[in-house]
Amino acid sequence: MTSFTQLHRQNDILFPIRQWLESIEVKDSKFAHKLCKLIPSQCPFERDVVVFGKKLFHIPPMCKLNPFYEQVVYLRFKALCYLADVCKEDVSAYC
Repeated sequence: MTSFTQLHRQNDILFPIRQWLESIEVKDSKFAHKLCKLIPSQCPFERDVVVFGKKLFHIPPMCKLNPFYEQVVYLRFKALCYLADVCKEDVSAYC
């Protein structure tokens, strides 16, 4: 019997990329700092387009459109944990 997760993996053409992103290990402070700078802490670009005080339309957060959002946020979290736990650095600048 095939589980739902196995069936989902078979039908998900992006699964190899997701798996690769999840497998990236953070073992270098320079790499961790780059990840924390590149990956924003909040979902960017959500906007209401307002003209003359009237809301014309809403632009949704870009994270809703990114199929790798969860993996990228997890990668940033791993980088933050590495800097805080292993390097004993203050990561409040990235929060």
